[in-house]
Amino acid sequence: MNVYHFKKGTEICNYSYSSKILSIRLNRQRLVVCLEESIYIHNIKDMKLLKTIMDTPPNTTGLCALSINHANSYLAYPGSATSGEIALYDGNTLKTACTIPAHDGPLAALAFNSTGSKLASASEKGTVIRVFSIPGGQKLYEFRRGMKRYVNISSLVFSMDSQFLCASSNTETVHIFKLEHLTDSRPEEPPTWSGYMGKMFQAATNYLPAQVSGMMNQDRAFATVRLNISGQRNICALSTIQKLPRLLVTTSDGHLCIYNLDPQDGGECVLIKKHSLLGSGKTEENKENDLRPPLPQSYAATVARQSTVPSTSTMPGYSEDGGALRGEVIPEHEFATGPVCLDDENEFPPVSIRDP
Repeated sequence: MNVYHFKKGTEICNYSYSSKILSIRLNRQRLVVCLEESIYIHNIKDMKLLKTIMDTPPNTTGLCALSINHANSYLAYPGSATSGEIALYDGNTLKTACTIPAHDGPLAALAFNSTGSKLASASEKGTVIRVFSIPGGQKLYEFRRGMKRYVNISSLVFSMDSQFLCASSNTETVHIFKLEHLTDSRPEEPPTWSGYMGKMFQAATNYLPAQVSGMMNQDRAFATVRLNISGQRNICALSTIQKLPRLLVTTSDGHLCIYNLDPQDGGECVLIKKHSLLGSGKTEENKENDLRPPLPQSYAATVARQSTVPSTSTMPGYSEDGGALRGEVIPEHEFATGPVCLDDENEFPPVSIRDP
């Protein structure tokens, strides 16, 4: 692993490991290197090795997640190779936080929200997505992505305000879930056939086996996107552009698609623009749903509001431990020639929780 200073164009340090590096995660506090059966945690200010988590369950894909909020540097990784157990580790105190029995089958995806207070997970089946509180590990939400077929979850991401959770897979459908709990204080709906049937199903759950009733109570997708491709890997992001919520989807065939997201009613997201990332410079635009600010009567203009995510300037400062546990440094990990000290605020990695 090589760490470079992009502004100066110099190498900060380099490390060698006993086996292949499968993934790397970092925030402004910690840098995590994941191998198949071990995890290394470095202090990002001086790149000292703080902790080595040895003999982790076989993790052939390097699955792990690190909170981008350096004040809550929680690390999540598979706690079992055969079940969906999540091991939660506190990267600041260097202690195990808890173990979460998230799924029956092995894990396939993990993602923290921007503040590190929630953790989303999916198993290899890809049918159910769960959200847990951090650091307690209590289940907060349970969403059903589908029932007819198992899928490979390729992307799992929260919106910056933690109101939405997006999941994409090797199928043509991208699902967006809304993180809200419906209460019984809602006004009585007018009598309709669908409402009557809904009450019947709700009452029936009291007499059905727990597994069946749990499936009926799982929330479905709030919004969806139908891609024109299937079987390809894609990465998604939920962002705010011109104060409006957007879904960005990057596909393995080299395209970036931007979709409109209705934060009130959800439903099918509308494609706004499609960019080619392979150098052609071609951009396809939906003239009826472009990125221009909508008219006041549109839904987006009425719900646009300032983000409640705190700015980085108000967040707690960096840890000054400077590698207090440096006695655990493995001899084979050597520093590059020259001192390593990232004291300047501007010299930290460009990790930000601000919306574009």
